[in-house]
Amino acid sequence: MAAQTGLGEPRGPWFVSPELDPDGRTRWDGTGPGRGPAGWRPRGRLLAGLAVVALSTASGALAGGVVAGRDGDPGPAAASAAPVPAELVTAAEKTVPGVVSVLVGGGRGGSATGSGFAVDDQQHIITNDHILAKGRNGSVTVELPDGRRFAAEVVGREPRSDLAVLRVPPSAGLAALPLAKPGSTRVGEPVLAVGSPLGLAGTVTAGIVSALDRQVRLGDNRHTAVQTDASINPGNSGGPLVNARGEVVGVNTAIATIDGNGSIGIGFAIPIEQVQQTADTIIGKGG
Repeated sequence: MAAQTGLGEPRGPWFVSPELDPDGRTRWDGTGPGRGPAGWRPRGRLLAGLAVVALSTASGALAGGVVAGRDGDPGPAAASAAPVPAELVTAAEKTVPGVVSVLVGGGRGGSATGSGFAVDDQQHIITNDHILAKGRNGSVTVELPDGRRFAAEVVGREPRSDLAVLRVPPSAGLAALPLAKPGSTRVGEPVLAVGSPLGLAGTVTAGIVSALDRQVRLGDNRHTAVQTDASINPGNSGGPLVNARGEVVGVNTAIATIDGNGSIGIGFAIPIEQVQQTADTIIGKGG
């Protein structure tokens, strides 16, 4: 079995750019199914593709080891961090307790990890469907911020929107995160991405809403997404993107990469309007 690189091969959903063919099937690097006309080349080879940010257990362990191994190495002095608005600190404090790690074990070569968050007082958890799919539909375990683990029930899945709902026992006691009002998200507003990138639970990264209604491909389906420059990496899949009030504005689901090398400041989240509609439908059917 070939050694894994930590981030893995870039896979869909793919970014649908205005420079691509109208059917959106041409990838930036001109490879793979549905490639464009012979001789087609992207301008400046800007993006290799939009990689789903699911993280397998094996790749996460390796990537985490690389990061840890570099921590002690000498390097250039870090630039001074920009001041962090006090409201973002408060938003992080409110959000982290409601965000969990999702671990899916599907047998040899089929494990996956991601993130999720509590959405109500019934201990329903929102996450990405592609985490379950990558884990080959194996048993699902949820790890809470305090380290406790619970076997999770899969209440329902919606692959077309890349969303799934899990449920853990009442004893988990997860605090539900508030959802932003539909249509309230604005370009330029500060946001936080919260999750478990590379297996590092409770990680918070900051950025802004870069664009709304960005067209992305989720599997074979096109959807609109919230674009952000908050750092999103493998393992952030299914975690919340929250505004300065601590309200969820989207579910982090994909990143753009250059040659599969991780976050370049172009991430995508499923808008809260789609999340709420899909979650309500799944919970209504599954109880």
